[in-house]
Amino acid sequence: MDFRFTPEEESFRQEVRRFLQSELPPDWDYDPFEAGEDESWEFARAFTRKLGERRWTAPAWPPEYGGLGLDFMRQVILAEEMAYFRAPNTSQIGVTYAGPTIIVHGTEEQKRELLPGIVSGDIVWCQGFSEPNAGSDLASLQTTALRDGDDYVVNGVKIWSSLAHRANWCFFLARTDPEAPKHRGISFFVVPMDTPGIRVVPIINMAGLKGFNQIFFEEVRVPARYRVGEENRGWYVAMTTLNFERSNIASAAGAKRTFDELVAYCREAKADGEPLLRQPRVRHRLAELAIEIEVGRYLSYRVASIQARGGVPLHESSMAKVYHSELNQRLYRSGAEVLGLYGQVREGDRHARLRGRIARGYLTSVASTIAAGTSEIQRNIIAERGLGLPRS
Repeated sequence: MDFRFTPEEESFRQEVRRFLQSELPPDWDYDPFEAGEDESWEFARAFTRKLGERRWTAPAWPPEYGGLGLDFMRQVILAEEMAYFRAPNTSQIGVTYAGPTIIVHGTEEQKRELLPGIVSGDIVWCQGFSEPNAGSDLASLQTTALRDGDDYVVNGVKIWSSLAHRANWCFFLARTDPEAPKHRGISFFVVPMDTPGIRVVPIINMAGLKGFNQIFFEEVRVPARYRVGEENRGWYVAMTTLNFERSNIASAAGAKRTFDELVAYCREAKADGEPLLRQPRVRHRLAELAIEIEVGRYLSYRVASIQARGGVPLHESSMAKVYHSELNQRLYRSGAEVLGLYGQVREGDRHARLRGRIARGYLTSVASTIAAGTSEIQRNIIAERGLGLPRS
């Protein structure tokens, strides 16, 4: 692959950058999975609708589904710029996970009903995969969906569902054949979050944020038309979702923004009478991070090139996922060490540096190697599908 962008693609990057610089406040700092304040969330929704008006939420999607039909690399460029500027996109889960899965496996009716709402920003998605007793071993899930006429009756509990307290649609897995082997009796569904019987309980994480949630399904009637793909074949539909989720196309750009802020701080802050950036231990640590971020960017571009050719990345997505999740932890751990005691101070404290982002990121990054499949799971996929090694 040629990792250079064409002049036309770079022109598009500049257009996106000018838009973001004009629309976002100068001090904007936002993480969609940590959105707690109503004012911040409402700005995010309004901003996403502006993206929708330009069809920039998913520019590579076909025009009939709300996109612009642009080449996939322009969507990569948009994702990078959005991540670098920490621009809000309340359609992110829809564009990255739900939408591509529906495009691949959904009916025309499902595509017409659900995809335009993702592009416009009207639909906010959440995911219902993990359960209290089914995390890494996702196929052990116990939520049931039993057919009753034109509906499925769903009962069970989902956990670690990002933005479920904000979402108006959910895609989830449920067991439709309790007697089948665990991978073969699962189906994939979508459902409006205001359906009777659905209850959401926020989970406060150790950083004091409520981005995660638990979802309770109690006698929830889901129309059969909201099953995506064949009955009892939902595991294979879900693998499509997870491959897109693990692609991490924008992760390197988000890490680069935090890295650039850390470097700028080290140019100004002093220790023992000289800027931190002149101290060998700091310079060497930052140099290592700079190299690692570039490696991550090219891993993402490899995934993007496969998607641009119409393929679905498999072990390549797992490679990008495990690399970026562990890089995220190294980045914030290094930032905390470089900042010293300031690295422990959260936002809102007068002693906070970099708005407390390093301390907050250090706490939230703990989940990076667990969410969307643990590093152990990713390494198994790489070994088996990428290297052809036998199952352990």
